[in-house]
Amino acid sequence: MPDPIEDLGPLLAQRRTELDLSLREVSAQAGIPAATLSRIEQGRTPDLATFRRLIGWLGVPPNRFFSSAERSVSTPEAITEHLRLDASLAPEDADKIADLVRTMYDSLRREDRRLAVHLRAAKTFTPPAMRLLSDLLLEMQESLEAPDTSGH
Repeated sequence: MPDPIEDLGPLLAQRRTELDLSLREVSAQAGIPAATLSRIEQGRTPDLATFRRLIGWLGVPPNRFFSSAERSVSTPEAITEHLRLDASLAPEDADKIADLVRTMYDSLRREDRRLAVHLRAAKTFTPPAMRLLSDLLLEMQESLEAPDTSGH
């Protein structure tokens, strides 16, 4: 079964051709580096934030790129897998973020049993969940990159 995300690169190239735009022009419009767009056109899978910006620019729904096949992988395991595939993250940084996500997931699962059942029963990682996770990860990245003002 082909991976639907593989359609992203050809779709980007097709849309650029239709609009007669260069990678730099799309970069300026979508807020994605031209080198990243080039890698996507060559078949690389983007990180979650880039994926969100790109499908926004393309004007296509995210569910176009995800199958509805049921997965036996838990939500934290799926997130960990995606983080480890992100070429812009060092493996140890991907593991740190994955540990944070797993800890938050476990905490919410204990506090609200209905939420945990929903996340485990989900057939796919839904677009609203992706947006929430993306926002959370961006916020965490910003706080990690912020200068330490505590003097330590």
